Amino acid sequence: MSLSPTNSFTVLLVEDDARLARLTMAYLQAHGVLVLHASDGLSGLQVARTEPVDVVLLDLMLPGLDGLEVCRRIRERSDVPIVMLTARDGEVDRVLGLELGADDYVSKPFSSPELLARLRAQVRRFRGLAGPGPSEIVQVGRLKVDPGTHTAWLGDEILTLTTYEFDLLRVLAERPGRVLARETILDLVKGSADEAFDRSIDVHVSRLRQKLGDDARDPRMLKTVRGVGYVLTGDAKP
Repeated sequence: MSLSPTNSFTVLLVEDDARLARLTMAYLQAHGVLVLHASDGLSGLQVARTEPVDVVLLDLMLPGLDGLEVCRRIRERSDVPIVMLTARDGEVDRVLGLELGADDYVSKPFSSPELLARLRAQVRRFRGLAGPGPSEIVQVGRLKVDPGTHTAWLGDEILTLTTYEFDLLRVLAERPGRVLARETILDLVKGSADEAFDRSIDVHVSRLRQKLGDDARDPRMLKTVRGVGYVLTGDAKP
């Protein structure tokens, strides 16, 4: 069977549990995924910086550099999708991971088919293959979003966004002036709806707001409607 563009991709697995790494690699490789493995944070960071990968699967608890620090350092140089592996009750770690630029998280113990689906979704978004296909550039005030090239500009400045941040911005920009509930956003972005916790969207919005240069205390573009959700407007400073 020939591989589709989203079945054939490279994942960097950073996991120090040898048994879990072996089982995860075997499952992914059986489904046509090329897996690079690093067993500690420093090695994982080096591979992420030197090898072309489509997505990083990053454990939080690692010897040497922990997963949060690895995530932060990768994000300083790259917008490659990062999926964190977290403990099921580790909400604080999940929030910290999202704040540092992770795109998604999977709780341990995890389902291998679900993990593969999450990774494929991140690769589709990263390659600009999510959704029905390229569409026209969307403009809201000084903000322009091009789904076809996965690029966003504020005025003449290109915004550096993670794949999740871009899709979040696209969803809001395609519905300017419309208040979207958190559940609606999760459904439209096709993120971690099954395991989403209340603060996940809030964290992504906070990071996106910073990149838009919006004042968190008095935002003019990406506004919060308390108890309802979020709305994107064209009211940006020139």
